[in-house]
Amino acid sequence: MRREAMFHRSERLFLRPAWIEDAPAVAAGIGEEAIVRNLARAPWPYSLQNAVEFLSMPQTDALPRFLLTLPGDDGSEVVGMCGLHFDEDDEPELGYWIARKWWGQGYATEAARAVIGVAKAHGIARIRAGHFVDNPASGKVLRNAGFVPTGEIARRFSVARGCEVPSIEFELDASEGRPPCELKRAA
Repeated sequence: MRREAMFHRSERLFLRPAWIEDAPAVAAGIGEEAIVRNLARAPWPYSLQNAVEFLSMPQTDALPRFLLTLPGDDGSEVVGMCGLHFDEDDEPELGYWIARKWWGQGYATEAARAVIGVAKAHGIARIRAGHFVDNPASGKVLRNAGFVPTGEIARRFSVARGCEVPSIEFELDASEGRPPCELKRAA
């Protein structure tokens, strides 16, 4: 399968593929309990090896994940990551994290909107997302990005917490009148 690197620019962020060479920056950015506890799949403590393993995972162009960088005169500082993956029902799901230094500045919403734009360009009509009930800030991000609560509270396993945690489920319909694209995991 031929893969082409995907890049995207939002108002303040440069979204690009994350490479193995980014593992130290990823580990440093995500490596706080306050961040990892709000993610379903990340372990705690989060190590450099965890970052290498995550960045080595295959992905498809249709479901990209981006390293979020803030371009500046001295290079690009890592703000976080945002992207799409398949959830347990093989549906596209948005996931993201923002390094603590950048909390409260709107970067998560900006990145989510950018990834939604990429998804629309690929014909993805419906995206799921969720947040643990004890992380209402993430609910605000999802609402600001256009997601709507489904009314469902699911129990999701948190690797970092080692238990199931109630999660408020969201959905975004990006079809804008077009027939939905059926995107499923390749066999």
